[in-house]
Amino acid sequence: MYARLIGEDIANRAEGPLLFLRRTVDVGLNEAVEVEGADGGVRLGRIAALDEETVTVEVLDDTAGLALHGTRVRFFGEPLRFHVGPGLLGRVFNGVGSPIDGGPPLAAERALRVEGLPLKPSAREAPSEFLESGFTAIDLMNSLVRGQKLPLFSGGGLPHDRIAVDIACNARLRGRGAAEDFAIVFAGIGIPHDSAEFFREEMEKSGALARTVLFLNLASDSSAQRLLTPRFALTAAEYMAFTEGKHVLVILTDITNYCEALREVSASRGEIPSRKGYPGYMYSDLATLYERAGRIRGLPGSVTQVPILTMPSDDITHPIPDLTGYITEGQIVLDRDLHRRDLYPPIRVLPSLSRLMKDGTGDGMTHADHPALAAQLYAAYAQAQQTRILASVVGEEGLSEVDRKYLGFGVAFEQDVVNHGSRRGLEESMEAGWRALRGLPRGELHRLSDKQIRAHLEGVGG
Repeated sequence: MYARLIGEDIANRAEGPLLFLRRTVDVGLNEAVEVEGADGGVRLGRIAALDEETVTVEVLDDTAGLALHGTRVRFFGEPLRFHVGPGLLGRVFNGVGSPIDGGPPLAAERALRVEGLPLKPSAREAPSEFLESGFTAIDLMNSLVRGQKLPLFSGGGLPHDRIAVDIACNARLRGRGAAEDFAIVFAGIGIPHDSAEFFREEMEKSGALARTVLFLNLASDSSAQRLLTPRFALTAAEYMAFTEGKHVLVILTDITNYCEALREVSASRGEIPSRKGYPGYMYSDLATLYERAGRIRGLPGSVTQVPILTMPSDDITHPIPDLTGYITEGQIVLDRDLHRRDLYPPIRVLPSLSRLMKDGTGDGMTHADHPALAAQLYAAYAQAQQTRILASVVGEEGLSEVDRKYLGFGVAFEQDVVNHGSRRGLEESMEAGWRALRGLPRGELHRLSDKQIRAHLEGVGG
């Protein structure tokens, strides 16, 4: 990246992470810049907006102490790029792709635009093939498929950080050679220092860091930098997937911090706000992140996304989860009541959904009985929830024998299927599901064939 023009003393004002310049040169949107203060400090940035008279620069480093007089701005004539190459795995970067692990500089093979490149819909291949997370409520009930984008909806105080680390440590592909072809890109967006240390230490302790590229953007970093962290992470994922042929799982946490930064930067620009103060273009902005998941026809790799967001006030209709749900292919929802009862992971099964589950499960991919078992468990748990409501009105004494069996099934499902302390493979998850169903009468198992009942549920009554 080479500077082509230099503007001196053209800064008008600074507001938070934004620097407003007089437009004296011909520049383009998203062009990379360097801001050199009078103190000699150099800060990276990019052009976020421009008109005939003004250029707005998002400064990716702290603007504290940046004097307007004497400031020089170098324009590079091209967008921000991330220099990628072999050796990404095991490295730790800050939010804008600079190594912070004390290791050697990355041997760059190419420089890729962090916004990604346009991809024709006709070049996409439909997501398929099962990706195991290690959690029964996901693998058995809401299966993740390679190339899918499946968000996790959490809330303040819920253990989404622990879940994110467990997925990064426990996720795997099935089949021969799968371990060599699998990689993780983990991006912490606007996280506190203790969370960043937790992510790094847990991955080092488990050995997962060796197959992971870790990006850590701290809450103390510039909000403009927060907007670029997921883009740098996805650029690394695309390189490993479509150049090195790996299947890459991208975990982004927390998307809510990203959206808060988007709102802050938008307000600094003076843009007209939309719902709850977020910019009206937040939907399309989030789509530029989520739509970078997928597979490309003719290429062996894939990019699968698990973005994690915290719902303000646990409100699933809030703009962030609401817009995310429109773009992605389902959602995994955490439940505060399950968490209070010390169940882990506290995943609420009924509102959770994986729209592409049918494309990655069944005979030849997971197990021939997997779809039917998941459907029967879902139906039985829904009935158990309705029975709980009925019992709260008439009392357990007023319930029929079958209704009381459903109450017992609801407890067994939450305690033994959803809740588990350590990693579970799919076979273990299916066995836990079969065990829970053994408490129901045979006549209630409408989603299973007689052959499946004979094979797995011998001794079921009625």
